[in-house]
Amino acid sequence: MELGLVHQLFGGARGPSGEGRPGEGPVGEGLSGERLYEVRTCAVDGPREIRTDADFPIGAPHGAEALRWAQTVIVPASHEEDESLAPGTLPAPLARALDSAVDGGARLASICTGAFVLAAAGLLDGRRATTHWLSTDLFARTFPAVTVDPDVLYVDEGGILTSAGEAAGVDLCLHMIREDHGAAVAADVARRTVVPPHREGGQAQYIQRPVTEEKLTSTAAARAWAVEHLHEPLTLGELAARVSMSVRTFNRRFREETGLTPMQWLTQRRVDRARELLEATDHTVERVATEAGFGTAASLRQHFVAGVGVAPATYRGTFRGGKGE
Repeated sequence: MELGLVHQLFGGARGPSGEGRPGEGPVGEGLSGERLYEVRTCAVDGPREIRTDADFPIGAPHGAEALRWAQTVIVPASHEEDESLAPGTLPAPLARALDSAVDGGARLASICTGAFVLAAAGLLDGRRATTHWLSTDLFARTFPAVTVDPDVLYVDEGGILTSAGEAAGVDLCLHMIREDHGAAVAADVARRTVVPPHREGGQAQYIQRPVTEEKLTSTAAARAWAVEHLHEPLTLGELAARVSMSVRTFNRRFREETGLTPMQWLTQRRVDRARELLEATDHTVERVATEAGFGTAASLRQHFVAGVGVAPATYRGTFRGGKGE
C-alpha cells in the first residue's frame, strides 16, 4: 500500500488543460493537463523483483542510478526489515544511494516505518520525525539523536519529511503536491482518489476510542454542510443542530471522529478555500476573506500565515507566477 499510494497520488497529479486563463472557470473543476511528476520505482540492486509479505512480488525496473537525478525520493515501509535497523547498520549500497540523492539536492520522505531507513542513514539526526504509532517507542530508543513526535500524521522538516502509518502517507503525499503545485492540484488528486483533500500534519494519528456504534449519529453531515457554507458565520450550535445533537455531544463526537475541535477543523477548511481562491481567481484579498468565511482581510492574513506560513499575497505570487514546472 505504501508503494502504491505514491504512484496513485503523484502519478495522478495533472496541470491545467491550457484552456482559459487564471481567474476563469469554477474553482475546483477537474484538471486534465500534463502529468506533473514522473514516478519511478527502484531497488538499490535493481532492476529486479522484490519479495513481499503478500502472495505477489513487486517489480522494480530501475536501480540506484535513478536516485542521482530524482528530485524527490520516497522510502516506503518494509515492516519485516525496517525495525531491525540501528545507527550504522544500513547496508552500504543503500547508504551510498541515499547520500547520492542528498548530494543531488533531492527532497527525501518516508512512509510509515521507512523512517527507520532515513534515521539509520543519519539523515534525521537533530530533526523532528514521526513513524507509525506502534513503532515510535522503539524508534526513539534506537535513534536518540532524533526528536520523535508520536502523535502527528506527518512532519515536514524542509528537505526531509516523515509520515505515520499507511493512511498518513496519503496525507504526506498530498501535502508535498500542495507545496509543489498548489491547493487546486492537490484537491483534484484527492477528489480523484476519493480521500480527504487536507489533513494537517499535526492532527492526531491515533485516537483511542471504541468503534462507533452503528446507531450513533456521525458529524459527517454537518461537516459536509459546513464546507458548502464556509462564507457564512457558522456557530457550534448551528453545526450541532444539523445532526440533531447537543453542542456538548457534538463537540465530543467531532473530536472523536476528526481529532480536532470543530473550530480548528473549520479554520483549516477556510484556509483551504482561501488557497484555492488565491490560486484560481483574481479576487481581491478582501473578497477572498469574505468568500472563505474569515470576514476581514486582517483575519484572513492572521489565519493564513499561521496555517500556510506566508501572507496571502505572497502565496498568490508563488502560484500565479509560473511555479509548477
